[in-house]
Amino acid sequence: MFKKKALIAYYSLSGNTRDIAQKIQKLTGGIIFEIKPLSAYPNNYDEVVNIAQVEKEHNTKPELIDNGDISFYDTIFIGTPVWWYTFASPIRTFLTEHDFTGKTIIPFCTHGGGGESSTFKEIEELCPNAIIKNGFVSYENTAKLPEIENWLRK
Repeated sequence: MFKKKALIAYYSLSGNTRDIAQKIQKLTGGIIFEIKPLSAYPNNYDEVVNIAQVEKEHNTKPELIDNGDISFYDTIFIGTPVWWYTFASPIRTFLTEHDFTGKTIIPFCTHGGGGESSTFKEIEELCPNAIIKNGFVSYENTAKLPEIENWLRK
């Protein structure tokens, strides 16, 4: 399906995005890379919602434990939960600290009821020199393997 190994980079707070990333890995044989902020977010949902709103308003780029190396990959899946109608702040750090020129980005997201909102559009805006493919959207982690496989074939 892919000429070279793909990178599947994702951030997941609750595990929903991780589950989708693992399903993509199973289907593609890609390499998984978990994006982890240096300071973990709290487990309390309401606290995270408040933090996410402030981070969105300030275009916060939280420091990451490891920002990874994308140089070996032509295709990079980027997964995120949807926070305040866009990607989680650790994704902003990952996207802005790498050069995606000429690389293919395939975004995916999980949400709790609001859909993708502007998540994919904003990824495209931060990576203007990348080739952005159609993203995959899952309500929480309800997507089944055949559904993801159909998306990948497109």
